[in-house]
Amino acid sequence: MGRPAQGKTSRAGRCAAAPARSRSSPKRPRKAGRSAKSKTRARDSARLSVDLPLGPQRRLVQTRKNAHGAPPQRRNTEGPVRTSLDHLPEAKRRELSRIVEILFAEFGDALTGKTAPHRKAGRILKVVLYGSYARGDWVQDPIGGYTSDYDLLVVVNHEELADLAEYWGPADDHLLRAYQISRELTAPSHFIVHALSDVNRQLKRGRPFFTDIIKDGVALYEAPDHPFDAPQPLSPEEARHEAQGYFEQWFESAENFRQLAVDGARREMLKESAFLLHQATERLYHCLLLVLTLYSPKSHKLNFLRSQAERVAPQLIEAWPRDSRFAQRSWELLRRAYVDARYSPHYRITPDELAWLIERVGVLQRLVEQACAARLAPDAATPA
Repeated sequence: MGRPAQGKTSRAGRCAAAPARSRSSPKRPRKAGRSAKSKTRARDSARLSVDLPLGPQRRLVQTRKNAHGAPPQRRNTEGPVRTSLDHLPEAKRRELSRIVEILFAEFGDALTGKTAPHRKAGRILKVVLYGSYARGDWVQDPIGGYTSDYDLLVVVNHEELADLAEYWGPADDHLLRAYQISRELTAPSHFIVHALSDVNRQLKRGRPFFTDIIKDGVALYEAPDHPFDAPQPLSPEEARHEAQGYFEQWFESAENFRQLAVDGARREMLKESAFLLHQATERLYHCLLLVLTLYSPKSHKLNFLRSQAERVAPQLIEAWPRDSRFAQRSWELLRRAYVDARYSPHYRITPDELAWLIERVGVLQRLVEQACAARLAPDAATPA
């Protein structure tokens, strides 16, 4: 699939602006090597920016205004994912359009040269915005340094196409550059990828993470005739029993890694301790997400896991101050430790930075334990 060029008009716009060709005009020669399937992909990708629901499509309940002056989104209880982005400023809608465009372009490039039938026929069926930007309660705090992320669910038509390493690494890198380098985006963006069959399976099992997306998400792109199944209820007893198992597994593992990191710091094993702290932090985020939503993405990336965890438990924001260069640099060292602390000869971390990270992971551990205890209490509500 060809990458859609920025600044060009839509296909419909180009057709309207082009002069009419007479019947006697010679036809343009067809370019060799482009199949009908690739043409369809390119056409779909080029249409994305005009297909996004930027205008009013569904009436929203006019209640109190949120911090950005827009009414909060109505909770969807009818089943289908809603499509209105009226609650977002136009600049945010343009950024979401660009994100979807990047996802389609990079996925199309990843499929180039694939010969297996299911790969050649690979398609994105849905792109759904969820989280704070879908609900309308996003935050951009330049003073405190906290910014809500764009969270998206990408739905594909085959299980294998959800493999992040195989098909989605370039898209992830492109979105990171769009935020950090080209500044096309004013907020970080993260996405998860699941096959439609997997999402429907999770909905039938009543997984809170996926049922919340159905209730609160906004469809940025939908291929026709590929609906989500209706969510099924999950009993409080079943949810609590499963969540308890996750807590016992992941919280204990996180504590073990934290203790090993502390012991390593005492022995001045700085790089090894940084890696162990990364593992403790990763496990704490997986623990919280699994207990609160019965789902956690298969990822080692702390930026992504932190954003997902803080989305469902905002009190965790306290664990990581963002208002100083020292705090930001120390977090970056922790984030990089998964690879660089083990393999890079250039990775350096000071005793002061490591001590601060040990302290903050301890704060995170306390906050995760409190949030999980509240969810696991006998009188706690079922995850919604």
